[in-house]
Amino acid sequence: MTASCNRPNDKGELEVNDTPTSGKLTISVDETFEPIVKAETDTFQELYKYAKVTSSYKPEQDVVQDLLANRSRVVVLSRELTADERATLGKDKIIPEEVRVGTDGLAIILHPSNPDTLLTMDQLRDIFTGKTTRWDQVSGKKTLNAINVVFDANRSSTTRFVQDSITRGAALTSKIYASKSNPALIDYVASHPNAIGVIGANWISDRDDKTVEAFLDKIRVAAIAPKVSANPDDYLQPYQAYLALKTYPLRRNLYIISRDARTGLGKGLVAFVAGSKGQLIILKSGLVPAIGQTRIVNTAAQ
Repeated sequence: MTASCNRPNDKGELEVNDTPTSGKLTISVDETFEPIVKAETDTFQELYKYAKVTSSYKPEQDVVQDLLANRSRVVVLSRELTADERATLGKDKIIPEEVRVGTDGLAIILHPSNPDTLLTMDQLRDIFTGKTTRWDQVSGKKTLNAINVVFDANRSSTTRFVQDSITRGAALTSKIYASKSNPALIDYVASHPNAIGVIGANWISDRDDKTVEAFLDKIRVAAIAPKVSANPDDYLQPYQAYLALKTYPLRRNLYIISRDARTGLGKGLVAFVAGSKGQLIILKSGLVPAIGQTRIVNTAAQ
């Protein structure tokens, strides 16, 4: 038995010759989801020895274009397709399969020396729009000076989320440093005391991963509250329970989207990630699966 292959036709489009558990598949992935997607595809290929999945990690806009241009049959995004994007696929008589497979959060990360670890949504809005430019404007503490804002890429889902959910359409400050990757973003924050960065929580949620532990040793995760509160318990980090309870304010969904009409490897991967094994991987990674339950333990004294 051999794995089947995909070959380009005369138009340069992929001709597929695979099954739900065998063949070759290239997927495009929102780069902010690299850790969780790698965990999913690695396990899928371990279970199905004749399946070969190659993941290409890119900014959100590039991922969408790959799907529309048939450069990737399957993509992973933090949002559903827009009406215009569905209409573009509809011109080729394609009805995409869009499956929500989990909930992630955005983590606000700081240098370990930064004392301002409790932030509100209004404070974040002022920082990201440039209204607040110095750390002493945040809390009055004069230990740090100018704020350095860092994102992963100009066309990323992180940038879009911040504009949609934090600045509410207001333009971002022009003084933004764009890192080349999420690990590079973490390194930048770790080496710049004045920096504030935004990353997907899946980069720091799996405490059993040595890479995650190494990241967490270098940075501090801020706790966020919807509004000013005198109660420190109202400020939350993107832990699994707070994502599940929908109390952490910076939440987003995780979607796997296929343009395949036939039952091939693309459909097989979607079914795996949305099924019990794939959902268990999401649960163990510290995110919230779309199906099943997250067990929340009350540790308060009885």
